[in-house]
Amino acid sequence: MIRTPAGRAMLLLYRRDLLLAFRRREQLLQPVVFFVMITTLFPLALSPELTQLRQIAGGVLWVAALLAALLALEGLFRADQEDGTLEQLLLAGQPLGLLAIARTGAHWTITGLPLVLVSPVLALALGVPAGALWTLSISLALGTGILSSLGSVGAALTVGVRRGGVLLSLLVLPLLMPALIFGARAVDMAIRGDAARGPLLLLAAMCVLALTLAPLATAAALRISAE
Repeated sequence: MIRTPAGRAMLLLYRRDLLLAFRRREQLLQPVVFFVMITTLFPLALSPELTQLRQIAGGVLWVAALLAALLALEGLFRADQEDGTLEQLLLAGQPLGLLAIARTGAHWTITGLPLVLVSPVLALALGVPAGALWTLSISLALGTGILSSLGSVGAALTVGVRRGGVLLSLLVLPLLMPALIFGARAVDMAIRGDAARGPLLLLAAMCVLALTLAPLATAAALRISAE
């Protein structure tokens, strides 16, 4: 029996997840719609004055983006666990950590990337200057990457728990606090015209650390959940 190379197995799993996501377009649009709704509610609740909105824009955009990306985490492995695909992945003979990377990358492509693309439009509506949009996009790309990596660990731990969304949130959200702090700080500094390199470098370091260690933890959590 010819064994599929690990790289090709990752590509096939990534492609499969994207195809399944585009067949369920309502789930694909749910995080983006949630992101848009949350950010547009703040001007209605506070004030339409752009000066005031600009002061809270960084925190609002970051909190809304993380909560929107969190919506899709619960189903990261649950559907595979229900239809037996997860068991097949465990028995496939492929490095489970690499398969976890493919699954995390697909989650970011489906949820994180659309949020990053939509965020500049919403930021302009909140009074964010055009010069700060690049910093916003980079920070959200790194932040949603951290969320997808850490969220895969939480999703693997709670895959066998019925209605584990609340437990998943309690596991993941505290770990995201440093990323939220530095991400919102970077956007605020860019809005004021200051250099945001420091917070962005810290975010990049956290993203690299999460991408390095989270797949190993996810693989271990899946094996534990399958027992």
